[in-house]
Amino acid sequence: MKAKFLQLVAISALATSSSLWAGDVFVIANAGVNVSADDVRDVFVGEKQIDGSVKLVPMDNAAAQADFLAKVVKVDAAKYTSLWAKKGFRDGVSPPAVRGGDAEVISAVKSTPGGIGYVTKAPADVKVIQKY
Repeated sequence: MKAKFLQLVAISALATSSSLWAGDVFVIANAGVNVSADDVRDVFVGEKQIDGSVKLVPMDNAAAQADFLAKVVKVDAAKYTSLWAKKGFRDGVSPPAVRGGDAEVISAVKSTPGGIGYVTKAPADVKVIQKY
């Protein structure tokens, strides 16, 4: 029983290691968003909330979050959560909504004015801001 538990823990650790399973991450945006690749990190840590007259609506992708945080935001999940807790307390800003995967993020970004998110495969019908 103990050996089985240790095996599951080891498999879990390998599966969640972004350095072993890191793939491409594509930041996508609603057609009305004109954010540059240089602004993406600021959007996802709540420092950039408006693009011209459009309120930005960042969306996290649960399936790609570890890779995105490592490559773009340059923090781990615990630090990201901490950043948003402080931002929420200090500025009253809510963290990005978390979507379950690429299809949910693409659909939400397309239908949300100001929508910006990230996926693991470049969609043909959505604006791609940057590939990481």
